[in-house]
Amino acid sequence: MAVDVEASVLGNTRLSDDYNVLALDAPAIAARAQPGQFVMLRPGAGGDPLLRRPFSVFEILRDASGTPTGITILNKRIGVGTGLLFQLDAGDRLPCLGPLGRPFSLPGPGADAWLVAGGVGLGPFATMAETLAARGTATTLFYGARRDADLHYASWFSDRGVRVVTATEDGSRGATGFITVPLEQELRALGEGRGIAIYACGPTPMMRAVATLAARFGHDVEVSLEQTMGCGLGGCYSCVVRVKQEGRAPHFVRSCIAGPTFRARDIVWEELAH
Repeated sequence: MAVDVEASVLGNTRLSDDYNVLALDAPAIAARAQPGQFVMLRPGAGGDPLLRRPFSVFEILRDASGTPTGITILNKRIGVGTGLLFQLDAGDRLPCLGPLGRPFSLPGPGADAWLVAGGVGLGPFATMAETLAARGTATTLFYGARRDADLHYASWFSDRGVRVVTATEDGSRGATGFITVPLEQELRALGEGRGIAIYACGPTPMMRAVATLAARFGHDVEVSLEQTMGCGLGGCYSCVVRVKQEGRAPHFVRSCIAGPTFRARDIVWEELAH
């Protein structure tokens, strides 16, 4: 069940001129959040921006006893709202509603987990990685960006036992090109009988490419869509996504309720905005 709190900023770690990780004092949300869920934040006072913005729950913060005390979100400065989030300081307060949405499903017994992230699409995977580690699931992060300097938090994952495979468009780290390059190589090398669960988040073209590639090798992908959301509660219908139904025509669902996690094979990708 979601709660609406006035969260205090615990810290703001600026990773670059555009990216930052914002830590929020929100124990009630942290105690309820599951991997893949999100919160709705409104950083500004007054009417600009008027609506809250959705952000994946990035990390669950805990005290020395392991009790959840807060969350972090991974932010990229793009517009007014994200620009305000980039500028916040410790002690600032902002409305925070969550956790919202349907979480990721977890891998079956004996299956490895492959997380495929592009840019700010890394957002849902910190909580996922920690949950998988607690279950003893072997995890690989396929992480793509334009350049080495944009591969934020890669060491955070490797420090927690996640195998990190990278690709950069300029070739400055890992494979040269999109993250689908090393992903295809590893799918080809994957031995028969080895179970994997694949998850993806990032730009729509990237997720569609990952889903298409995985399907060629007989694997489905669970994606976390980055649809525009006006309310996060299903009331405004701004985040509708068309999905397939067995034996029936595709229909529209609200990604803030039915998602944001979906099986890639259920999505009508041609109708998603790029």
